[in-house]
Amino acid sequence: MVTYDIPVSDALAEALEPISCVDLQLNLPKPLEVSLPFGGSVKAFVDTSKGIPNDCSMTFNLMLQIAPLLAALECPMKILKLLEPLIDVVKALPDPVAIAQAVPKFLDAAVDLAPCFAAFANIPIMVMDLLRLIRAVLNCLLGQLRSIRNLMNGLSLRLGEAEGRPELRAQIECAQKNAAASAQMLTSSIDPIAGVMTLMKTFLGIAGIDLDLDLDTGGAPPESTEDLDAIIAVLDTAVQAIDAIVGE
Repeated sequence: MVTYDIPVSDALAEALEPISCVDLQLNLPKPLEVSLPFGGSVKAFVDTSKGIPNDCSMTFNLMLQIAPLLAALECPMKILKLLEPLIDVVKALPDPVAIAQAVPKFLDAAVDLAPCFAAFANIPIMVMDLLRLIRAVLNCLLGQLRSIRNLMNGLSLRLGEAEGRPELRAQIECAQKNAAASAQMLTSSIDPIAGVMTLMKTFLGIAGIDLDLDLDTGGAPPESTEDLDAIIAVLDTAVQAIDAIVGE
């Protein structure tokens, strides 16, 4: 067979170059979090329903969490505001002049706090809604992780077809790296969910619900189908625990 070298422009030659895995690989978004005044932090979730996450989507995700968080902190801040003058009253004992100066500030803070006591009646309803939401998120993650696990299995089987075909092997290995990156991004959503469960412990106690979800997946990014199976088992157990409380 005779081959001919046909001169082409540099731009066309560059366009005809095979696409490398560097051009196709997924870039992991940077982790974002906001520290809370009482300790801990709120972290951005990986929203798999909106495609491959990036820095912008993670930023907006965290912003959407901040607004309701600030609303939820309103009553605790009023409680702290009440405690400060109460401490002043206690410290003033038995000085009547100092007590008279501290009591008006205490009464003003108490009036502001009064509407917050009505919230206790609604806590059980909120807890059940939150558990249903967490279950829905876990089920979403389970579906995505199972799909990636199946994809990784299929790609491993295809490596046999690539014997003696370096270009195909490179494509399969690139797809494997992207699948592993997708799995890592998905599993990064588990820690924020565990954080929400930690923040819910007080509310669970008030609602009389005994639930201690173990979402510990080891922390390391999954690099194999065995790692993914272990994570899937942890999430499955958590979903079953929630099912036992809120029902199907």
